[in-house]
Amino acid sequence: MAKTATKEQQTVTLLNKQVANWAVMYVKLHQFHWYLKGPSFFVLHVKFEELYKEADLYLDQIAERILQLKGKPLSTTKEFQANSSIKEVSPERNAGQMVEELVQDFKTITEESKELIEAAEESGDHGTADMITEICMNLEKHIWMLESYMND
Repeated sequence: MAKTATKEQQTVTLLNKQVANWAVMYVKLHQFHWYLKGPSFFVLHVKFEELYKEADLYLDQIAERILQLKGKPLSTTKEFQANSSIKEVSPERNAGQMVEELVQDFKTITEESKELIEAAEESGDHGTADMITEICMNLEKHIWMLESYMND
């Protein structure tokens, strides 16, 4: 089945939403890393660093995929904020609130990714579908681990 411009454009649009989400997540994870206090500091400080490095990787992979599809990735903070489902928050949060926020954000990204995977598959773009599926699998593991941490 040949790719249609409309289906391919829908995939690029949905990929750009993920670019925006990951750009905001990257900043949010840094914020949590910097403002974290309390008894969970040593564990979560390292975890948040791991997660912002992963967010940076995803941001780059998704933007480069858009370029491979002859699209143009979003690249300004104004575009990121206008297109992201992930919202910035005040740094005045305790560790538990930070973890809860991340769980919700990861669930949002995972849920939105389902539409992207479907659009990519419908257009015959299995590379994009596979890439986003792998990201979702990693997020599902993070959700499980963070929820387990909160239930301690």
